[in-house]
Amino acid sequence: MIDVRRSDDRYPGGDAEAGIATRHAFSFGGFYDPDNLRFGPLMACNEESLAAGAGFEEHPHSHTEIVTWVVEGELTHRDSAGHATVLRPGDVQRLSSASGVRHVERNDGARPLRFVQMWLAPVQPGGEPGYDVVRGLQDGVPYEVPGARAVLHVARPAAGERVPVPAAPRVYVHVVAGELELAGGADGPAERLAPGDSVRITGAEGLAVLARTPGELLLWELV
Repeated sequence: MIDVRRSDDRYPGGDAEAGIATRHAFSFGGFYDPDNLRFGPLMACNEESLAAGAGFEEHPHSHTEIVTWVVEGELTHRDSAGHATVLRPGDVQRLSSASGVRHVERNDGARPLRFVQMWLAPVQPGGEPGYDVVRGLQDGVPYEVPGARAVLHVARPAAGERVPVPAAPRVYVHVVAGELELAGGADGPAERLAPGDSVRITGAEGLAVLARTPGELLLWELV
């Protein structure tokens, strides 16, 4: 099964007066949709835009694996476990909130900030919080989130390049940039994809994403 969700289908959120714009792919906060709660362990895929000086002040999380991919600008992270980090484009961060942690996310830079934040449900709740950062995650290098039995892949194809879709029970594709096309398989015609679009794939094989222009996409292998 191939389920394409368009950027315009995302739920708007954030706080415009505070310089925060959010686009939610799943039911989130005040935007409740009982038919769109999660895909496998993936519970959120939020496109976040923060103006200079804007941010999310200290707030709690628990029982969630929070993975953040920076697209543009600089993201300042501080948490109650003592971590303080500035993340830049190409950096991936994982905060395992476990039994509970508090954190701050801000744009303390002079330029606009854009990032994609994804929340996954852990296999086992509780435990001690954990934190990890990879600077400049390279294409083809998988980033494992063992607590959720999930693997993230980043691809930045050149125009004309094909990116194979991982063979997994579920795959979630999020388009960060570029004009792309999902092709292959027997589930229907090729689908054109634009920034902000996503695809939920269940049980499909032999798929690939063709870049019509240089692009960037995030692919999740999920159980």
